[in-house]
Amino acid sequence: MDATFARPIGRAHREDGPVAADALNRDCRSNSPSRRALSQALAGDTGSASLVELFSSRPHLFAETTVFVSEADLQRMVQIIDVVERVVARPAYRQTAFARAPAAGRHPCAAAGVFVGYDFHLGPQGPRLIEINSNAGGAMLNARLLDVRRACGAGTGKGFARGPVEQGFVDMFGSEWRLERGAGSRLPGRVAIVDERPDEQYLAPEFALFRELFEAHGIAAVIADPADLSFDGRRLWHRSGVVDLVYNRLTDFALADGPNAALLAAWLAGAVVLTPNPRTHALYADKRNLCLLGDVRWLAQIGVDEADRALLAEGIPRTCEVGPENAEEYWATRRQWFFKPFAGFGSKAAYRGDKLTRRAFAAISRGGYVAQAVVAPSERRLVVDGVEQDLKLDLRNYVYRGVVQLVAARLYRGQTTNFRTPGGGFAGVVAVPSGVPCGEAR
Repeated sequence: MDATFARPIGRAHREDGPVAADALNRDCRSNSPSRRALSQALAGDTGSASLVELFSSRPHLFAETTVFVSEADLQRMVQIIDVVERVVARPAYRQTAFARAPAAGRHPCAAAGVFVGYDFHLGPQGPRLIEINSNAGGAMLNARLLDVRRACGAGTGKGFARGPVEQGFVDMFGSEWRLERGAGSRLPGRVAIVDERPDEQYLAPEFALFRELFEAHGIAAVIADPADLSFDGRRLWHRSGVVDLVYNRLTDFALADGPNAALLAAWLAGAVVLTPNPRTHALYADKRNLCLLGDVRWLAQIGVDEADRALLAEGIPRTCEVGPENAEEYWATRRQWFFKPFAGFGSKAAYRGDKLTRRAFAAISRGGYVAQAVVAPSERRLVVDGVEQDLKLDLRNYVYRGVVQLVAARLYRGQTTNFRTPGGGFAGVVAVPSGVPCGEAR
């Protein structure tokens, strides 16, 4: 069973499924298609030698294994996401989130934001939501991995047909367009996939796959640096022509940096559909939002019911703002915490408390950080270069308007996911019902 599933009804219970999944992750040697098979499948589908070269230059993009997750834990993640989405829709939550957002984050728009990423660790008591991202990368890579797994079954390396997940991505961008331009609007004529120095980004192969996806559906697409864009007061331009929609992969979430000025001005003027956008980040990805979502007293004050408050209290590790007034308390208990900047992403400027120096903490104590209770990640045992070893893993749920589109794992060593670990990278997820032996779960 692939980890794409319909929305469950009712609350999940942790039975023996999680135990079975843990055992499979420890003992089962089920493999994903090899990097060679994956490259061959991609080459057969696109005929692009340059794309295959991009993949080969990133040896730790994909792990050659799968990760087992119980159906109960997959369902519990969906339930946590459901509750978060309901809270985010509340006026009191939005008022609080917007009050501390930059001006761009408060700008009204109808687009919901593509690829909101809900990242979880699997603790002993079930999934724990450690982070929400507003422009989560890897969705297309994992959709292709899923398709290749389906086709390669026994590692044949045969070509594959694009699956329904990719069609769902196209429909999602169409939804964003219609939300902004009206239900009867034609599709955008040109989409720009925008990131700073896109050719140098580690996930550059994904940009190429998205460009091909758009073009396969009759939409012109370009991969662009924000400096390649200009705004004439009416339209956003790329050298190839007018840009109607921007798929935003920038990590300048407020578009405050100089090179992003044209894109920001075009979006504020309504000249381009931007997704995700600063408003999406303000509502979801500012790390202070986890402080709100885990504060049961505040949730009660804004009318969240008891069952939903209990689920969030259990599903979100304690997360609190750090400032001069409480800095010494967090320094004294630093081994219990992971410190993250409000607008951080990945491992940038994030610190695990047991590795923290006084000098680094001095900057944290001045503000701009949250402290989150450490939830140790679960692990996947695999053989790398003939040596058995355990890699950490987290689970990313790709979500659009509250619906989980795809679940993927990331395997790594060190403090955070890094795509630098031999044997690590994105991995497919296999859902495990209660009491399934290794051979039946492949």
